[in-house]
Amino acid sequence: MIKITGIELENPTILAAGIMGTTGASLARVAKEGAGAVVTKSIGPEPKEGHKNPSMIDLGYGFLNAMGLPNPSYPDFKNELAIAKKETDTPVIASIFGGTEEEFVDVAQGLLESNPDAFELNVSCPHALGYGASVGSNPDAVESITAAVKDAVDIPVWVKLTPNVTDIVTIGDAAQRGGADAVVAINTVKGMAIDIESGYPILGNRFGGLSGKAVKPVAIKCVYDLYTALDIPVIGVGGIYTWQDAIEMMMAGANAVQIGSAVHEGIEIFSSIATGIETFVAERGYKDITDIIGLAHERI
Repeated sequence: MIKITGIELENPTILAAGIMGTTGASLARVAKEGAGAVVTKSIGPEPKEGHKNPSMIDLGYGFLNAMGLPNPSYPDFKNELAIAKKETDTPVIASIFGGTEEEFVDVAQGLLESNPDAFELNVSCPHALGYGASVGSNPDAVESITAAVKDAVDIPVWVKLTPNVTDIVTIGDAAQRGGADAVVAINTVKGMAIDIESGYPILGNRFGGLSGKAVKPVAIKCVYDLYTALDIPVIGVGGIYTWQDAIEMMMAGANAVQIGSAVHEGIEIFSSIATGIETFVAERGYKDITDIIGLAHERI
């Protein structure tokens, strides 16, 4: 058991946004497979079809995707969120996005009646024009959006940060100033792939976001830096495939870890990683899981 921003999780594994989070049934299924919490697909103010295919490719060392934030809009997602809440006791976090403070607030208030346990503000998607990182690379925008949502709701607000900036700590600090209860780091890293036979970019959107094993060192460093600078919890995400990866992320400073691309290998990964963490903590003689959070900062 671990508590983050007042929310109790059976274990520190969390389903990342955008992976099996499009329906209440799929969210409940992941929860029943052992996830400590689940995060929905990012939901916005209006329906979006997303980018044309190909929208995702397997590079062997990670995935490159340009989905473009496809979603049904918050009025049409409320029922799915309510289903997830009804079918599981596992905390359900609603990931939301918008282009302005007003849009973020509208979506948050619209989903409140379905009783999410927290909101995760997506200010970090690298391939949706006018949304995500277009907003999240501006510290003033991150601070004002976070503050606006915090003023509008009475549940915890997490802010998911983009690594596609010069200094992620500057953005994390802005989220903290805005009243964020926690930050989530990181979203995908900008990337591109080209077919050498035709010369065409492979993705329909030309470029996208890199996730999977390749980004883990980037995520570890971002979490380490944010833990040093902030007073609020950091939730780590990026390249978590094994319990060893999760331990490494927590030693960098993460209070919990989100798992995304690795779900491709099977949703039993949540219970597998949670068991591995528990065994590691017990065998190494730590009092509890909190003893390993930020441990790398003591090894200087």
